[in-house]
Amino acid sequence: MTDASPFGARAAADAAAEIRRRIGAGEAPVLGIILGSGLGGLARRIDDARDVAFADVPGFPSATVVGHAGRVIAGRVAGRPVVALAGRFHMYEGHSAALAGFPVRVLHALGARTLFVSNAAGGIRATLTPGDLMIITDHLNLMFRNPLVGTLVAGDLRFPDMSEPYDRKLSALLREQGASLGITMREGVYCGLLGPTYETPAEVRMLRVLGADAVGMSTVPEVVVARAMGMRVAGVSCITNLASGVSPTPLSHAEVIETTTRVASKFETLIERFVAAL
Repeated sequence: MTDASPFGARAAADAAAEIRRRIGAGEAPVLGIILGSGLGGLARRIDDARDVAFADVPGFPSATVVGHAGRVIAGRVAGRPVVALAGRFHMYEGHSAALAGFPVRVLHALGARTLFVSNAAGGIRATLTPGDLMIITDHLNLMFRNPLVGTLVAGDLRFPDMSEPYDRKLSALLREQGASLGITMREGVYCGLLGPTYETPAEVRMLRVLGADAVGMSTVPEVVVARAMGMRVAGVSCITNLASGVSPTPLSHAEVIETTTRVASKFETLIERFVAAL
């Protein structure tokens, strides 16, 4: 392996080796999971959990955003081995797109070949309401950053196909498991913006015209990196609020955390069923 990039294959292998040293080697995970704002409660449902702080993983900065615990957790969900990130890195914190996508490389180096991403998002489409769980079927990258820019990372495709960024079969599985739990799963297009400001009403009107159903400040770099490495991806947005201009209520991160806390049990049970059915 000759990749010397600070967020490339060698760096990911070093980070994975340190994680294994701290938590033990174990089975290869059937799923890598990234838990978004306020959705880290799934960690409590991981059996035989062993964890390590982001700050102790080479190449990982500490998590700084409320609702992001900042830990790598390995264990079992529904009896199957998984590795989860309770929190993520955002570009609005001053991180590059390459760093925002780097944890996915580490999950891959730990053996995960399927990725599940989650986030808190503002609802743009009129039929979405706070508390809805939306299967992400596609995304818009309006962050205007791409984590693959630069020297080709060992193992990546130079020009990844993005015609199906979110795997249709995995999305169907999420839909089926939601139905079995009596959860009405929404579906739609997630738009990633750079942040950290929430959108203006004019920007939300623009996003609606462009085809966005929900909007947030994460996820896209992770999915781009995953697809460059050939990983299958599934994703769910928790609709935590109506986007600016859709509702007269001012937006706040406290509202995001309040809504994710309210729907946490539903989300966690869905993911348990999803893992069991993989």
